[in-house]
Amino acid sequence: MQIERRELIKLFIGVISAHLLLNFTYKDEDVFWYMFTASSLVLISYAILNSRVEDKLSPALFLAYGVASGLLLFGVFYLGYFVLEALDSASVRDVAKLYRDYAPNNIWQYLALILFVVPGEEIFWRGYVFSKLKKQSNLIYSIMASSLLYASVQIYAEAWILVVAAIGAGIYWNILYHWKKSMPLLIVSHLTFDLLLFWYLPV
Repeated sequence: MQIERRELIKLFIGVISAHLLLNFTYKDEDVFWYMFTASSLVLISYAILNSRVEDKLSPALFLAYGVASGLLLFGVFYLGYFVLEALDSASVRDVAKLYRDYAPNNIWQYLALILFVVPGEEIFWRGYVFSKLKKQSNLIYSIMASSLLYASVQIYAEAWILVVAAIGAGIYWNILYHWKKSMPLLIVSHLTFDLLLFWYLPV
């Protein structure tokens, strides 16, 4: 019981730290990528110190599953964007603002995305938060709770569509991690999704 309580306290500290870091990260668009990179490094370090990530697939398999799952998720989001556009939803303007303010626009920002931001999000939110919750509770609760926690730090971007998108993506990647037990797969999936989102979403 003492061990469980200690782990929950560490988890609470980690999530609160993520909120503080992301709050500062979204404060100023001009330094967003510097702060996002630094925040990701802090969260990676915290997760690695407090948990172990799983890696149970060969490189060929995690690459194949990762690219395929990233393409699938992008396809769902791509169709969703067209639906919102057809409905003339205000969230289309939110998406455009998010791209304008926060999308990577030079080589070092794409490198930061690939090397630090995407691995940081997956290692912390799936490898640490989801995995810890799964040990303390049932699977469905763990999937939903960790997805909501993942989405909760997106509130600082002040765009509800990003929060909703993070809930959906969080559920998807949690299920994928539980099913395939491969952190490299999640990183490839998330990276495939993000790159397609930044390159091809019609905003």
